[in-house]
Formats: sequence, C-alpha cells, structure tokens
Amino acid sequence: MKILVVEDDADLREIIVRSLEQERYVVSQASTYRFALQKIEDYDYDCILLDIMLPDGNGLDLLDELQSLGKRVSVIILSAKDSIEDKVKGLDLGADDYLPKPFHLAELHARIKSLFRRNLRDGEKKLQVGNIELFPDSFRVIVDGKHLDLNRKEYDILAYFMSRPGRLVNKNTLAESVWGDHIDQVDNFDFIYAQIKNLRKRLKEAGATPELKAVYGFGYKFVVE
Repeated sequence: MKILVVEDDADLREIIVRSLEQERYVVSQASTYRFALQKIEDYDYDCILLDIMLPDGNGLDLLDELQSLGKRVSVIILSAKDSIEDKVKGLDLGADDYLPKPFHLAELHARIKSLFRRNLRDGEKKLQVGNIELFPDSFRVIVDGKHLDLNRKEYDILAYFMSRPGRLVNKNTLAESVWGDHIDQVDNFDFIYAQIKNLRKRLKEAGATPELKAVYGFGYKFVVE
C-alpha cells in the first residue's frame, strides 16, 4: 500500500515515515502545500496523511484538489487544530478520518489498517481472487488452502493486483505503487519484469487459478481463466 505523508514538522514527519516503512508500506512525503499538490497531481496513493496547517497553504484545500482531479484516495487528517469546525469541514470535503495531535503511532497504524479493511470487498479482512487468499494484516498468502512464501516485492505486486482484479495496469503505475514515486527516474523496468516472472512462476507451481497476464505494449492484467 502506498501512503503520502503531508506534514511540515520535519521531526514528526520522519517519525511517521519510518514507522510506516517498518509496517511495510510504500511511503512518500511532502512538507509544503505546493509540493503536496505536485505529488497528488503526478502520482496515485492509497492513503494520504494530511496536516491542515502548512507553511504555504491550508491542507484542507488539497481535499478540493483531489476531488477536482477525480482521484479516489483515503485521507486521514492529522492536525493540532482540534476544533469541531475543522473536523466537520474536513469530513465534508471527503476526508475519511481525523486524528488530533499528539497521537500514538499505534493508533495511527490501527486507523490506517481500518481504512484499508473498509475498502476491501464486502468489508472482509482478506482479499480473494480464485483460489488465492491474501491477508493484508499478516502479509500471508494462501493458495488452494496452502501457505505460499513470497518475498516482499512479490507480495506487494500480488496485493496490488488482487485489489484490482481484471483491471489493466500500466507498468509505470505498477512501478510507482510498489517501489515509490522516485521510480519514474529509472532507465528501464527490468527489475519489474524479473519480479513479475518470479511471481508468475510461484503462483503456477502453487496451483493458483488466477493468472497474471502480460498485455503487450501496456502492462499486466490479473484474471481468472
């Protein structure tokens, strides 16, 4: 899962980013309104942790920008301004949750996981496509009732496609979502092809019914034959 942390306090931002990376999230960060706006215009995220008071603007205005861009993303507002007006305005503008500062990292992690579970189909705690079951809270993958060992990137790729079954995914979008925003600076995508090849082999050997199909000239699609 890919998260953008919008926070102007450098120390707090570093603490949040490190804690999220330890939880195996792909994390990007922005310290100003301008930089955050550039990020949401150029990239897609599963969740945004949004500070209201930024040095060059109001974080709530970014919620308007997200709507105008037509981007669907979960947003948790993080703010020292714990007023009813800010909470109501943020939720009215499309935020999913509001966490006042100071907060415990454990609570932040719990709220993020709660949002992700809420977005799973039918409120389930797992993703299932064909005979593959994926459990985001424990990073477990079960194929036809048996545990499947995957490395971190293989798991991340599988989780990405299982949350978008049947959808055609551009290789650039996949790279940014699994490896982070900076990946757009690389010369080629050989590393993606290698991970995809390994994942497809592991799924086939495990007897998985869904298949990760290559679509020439574009990317990949996760389908059940």
